[in-house]
Amino acid sequence: MRKVPRPDASPALDRDDCERSHRYQALSIIVPTFREAANIPALAEGLHAVLAESGIEWELLLVDDNSNDGSQGIVAELARRLPVRLVVRRGQPRDLSLAVLEGIRLARFDRLVVMDADLSHPPERIIALLDALDNGYDLVIGSRYAPGGRVDRRWSPWRVLNSRVATILAWPLVRCADPMSGFFATDRRVLPDPQTLHPLGYKIALELMVRGQLRVKDVPIEFRDRTLGASKMNWRQQLNFIRHLSRLYLYQFGGVTCVLCFGLVGGSGFMIDVACYLSLQWMGVEHRVARFLSFWPAVSWNWWLNRGITFSKRRQQPHARQWLKFVASSLLGLGVNVGGYTVLTSLVDVFARQRLLAFVCSVGLGGLVNFLVANLYVYRRHTASTQSAERSPGSYSTSGSS
Repeated sequence: MRKVPRPDASPALDRDDCERSHRYQALSIIVPTFREAANIPALAEGLHAVLAESGIEWELLLVDDNSNDGSQGIVAELARRLPVRLVVRRGQPRDLSLAVLEGIRLARFDRLVVMDADLSHPPERIIALLDALDNGYDLVIGSRYAPGGRVDRRWSPWRVLNSRVATILAWPLVRCADPMSGFFATDRRVLPDPQTLHPLGYKIALELMVRGQLRVKDVPIEFRDRTLGASKMNWRQQLNFIRHLSRLYLYQFGGVTCVLCFGLVGGSGFMIDVACYLSLQWMGVEHRVARFLSFWPAVSWNWWLNRGITFSKRRQQPHARQWLKFVASSLLGLGVNVGGYTVLTSLVDVFARQRLLAFVCSVGLGGLVNFLVANLYVYRRHTASTQSAERSPGSYSTSGSS
């Protein structure tokens, strides 16, 4: 083929070079959605405005968790003039991270940008993310907390605190300023095998960074609050984040994480135990009886959190069977706990005078027994993985351009 220089290109850049550059710059933008129909048109137009003059071939791939909110019709209309398509996940649990992984699998191009549908992530920063990606990084984060980044001033103090605490909890796992960000660029070819990923909830970038050991770069962005639609954040999502974080800590740091997590859960149960113990005594209950009764709300709390967080990946048994095992193991711990308290307060003068100190010592003994029994019996390891169930393929329907 005869090489024909482009009129607007430099003489040194021939047609073949431009085509190679064009293919290299091709980009899939993956957006997980659930009931975001009102935001889809503005998102697509915003991306078009930024990318139309860039020379980048692009597609917008919306992965929808079966919203049934009219998104398919909206995308079909947009696809008449823009490279937009929609994949609907059916027959699977609603999960943002799994939706993103499905988008990564179905994307036309290897270069990827992941962003939210609520218009909180600025499309105009995509070029900056791609520039950083071309400089030798595996994943580039659109960061609220890097120098020059900021969040919407309309954020409430509670939301700011919630975001900051979550970020601090994730910092030991990765080296970046904003590991909680959902706005990032990467290349599919450097990502870890999907079968090694076990995301839960909405922090897929954190999952990729930790399990893939990726080279990460922060690029500052201004995070804008949504103006249309409702946030999907709730207490279940926050609990899933804690469960996900515990999985990643266990992956990164090994068994010490399990012990630490069990201890933190035990600490929260300890506060419930103390509150109940003191409250019962305040109501006139004899201190040994109060000690016995305060154990049960605390142990129920610990069972629930350990099942959902500390040993969540081992949970293979039916609820009732595992609960009975936990009760049996707790009775053993209770014997050590209450027995130790009785012995200490009955036979040792200092503990007879300082009953709260005896209380703390008996809790420590009982907690050690509870951990050993929980780890080796109640939540013992199984070879089967729940992740296979989470990843079972569902049915898919597509609308828009292919």
